Amino acid sequence: MTLGPLMLDVAGTELTDDDRRRLSHPLVGGVILFSRNYRDPAQLAALTAEIHALKSAPLLIGVDHEGGRVQRFREGFTRLPPMRAFGEIWNGHPQRARELARETGYVLAGELRAHGIDFSFAPVLDLDYGASSVIGDRAFHADPHAVFQLGQAVMLGMKDAGMAACGKHFPGHGYVVADSHVDIPVDRRTLGDIAITDLVPFRLMVEAGLAAVMPAHVIYPEVDAKPAGFSRIWLQKVLRQQLNFDGAIFSDDLCMAGAAVAGGVVERVAAALDAGCDMALVCNRPDLADEVLARLQVDWPAPARARLARMHGHPHPHTMTQLRESTRYANALHHIAGLGVNTADLNLQVDPTDYCARS
Repeated sequence: MTLGPLMLDVAGTELTDDDRRRLSHPLVGGVILFSRNYRDPAQLAALTAEIHALKSAPLLIGVDHEGGRVQRFREGFTRLPPMRAFGEIWNGHPQRARELARETGYVLAGELRAHGIDFSFAPVLDLDYGASSVIGDRAFHADPHAVFQLGQAVMLGMKDAGMAACGKHFPGHGYVVADSHVDIPVDRRTLGDIAITDLVPFRLMVEAGLAAVMPAHVIYPEVDAKPAGFSRIWLQKVLRQQLNFDGAIFSDDLCMAGAAVAGGVVERVAAALDAGCDMALVCNRPDLADEVLARLQVDWPAPARARLARMHGHPHPHTMTQLRESTRYANALHHIAGLGVNTADLNLQVDPTDYCARS
């Protein structure tokens, strides 16, 4: 049994009969988890084990787990700093910032892998222009080369723990003010302007072996009238041909307002896959997921299946107990302790990518 091109979510901390029905459908190849799917570490491990057991080719399990505001699992997990913390250290101590970023990537991925998560949609490679509230401190820095150096360090730390990285939001979401969760952002810069700024971290990360990319629900009208995630120009001509990217492309959530320009949900999924996405995300709307499963007709190419297969987590020798006993993990925790994580702020802040799933 091969995996399909859809990534769906599930209702709660245990699978329901409706969840099992949807996830067993041939079109489904992955599951994205949200904060509502987490109660405690034992429950999460049981949930991921059941999801993986549903198909002979295990479903991919992904999560938005970046640190700072965007960390789905908190109690029982290390509170990770926002990525801007490493950018601030970079300004005075670049090598120290890289070392801390790699250790953070290892902790992030090691803890997720110990609970059965295949990969995280991280790191954010957007530039920090100080304009976007939805990106904000999720971005490392305003300097594209600093973003690359720090993003690569996080990627290497994740790889150390058996996890592939997914850079987002291609070709760059940091310049626009509007939030694509609730609006349709428009970035009116030329391709030349974007190429010497926002595209730099993506180009360098691709050269360094980035496994996956998530495009932005942003329209760049000087390049294409369609948002990047629906654009063959961005995904095929620029990302695949010019940047020579051979990894997986995941759409952003197609239930977001920024995806509405492509039509109804079935049309959105079809448009994303036709543009070059390997997997399309339909989140927080089970009724729309059912519509897609009933109506979508797609010829899904073998190369897409092969690219997604590389996103499965590699064997990691640690259970969570063994991870806590390992020297590498203990050293990493010691190094990253106190990196600007304010527990009270984390509990109060709204996760900008979890509007429909705040439970």
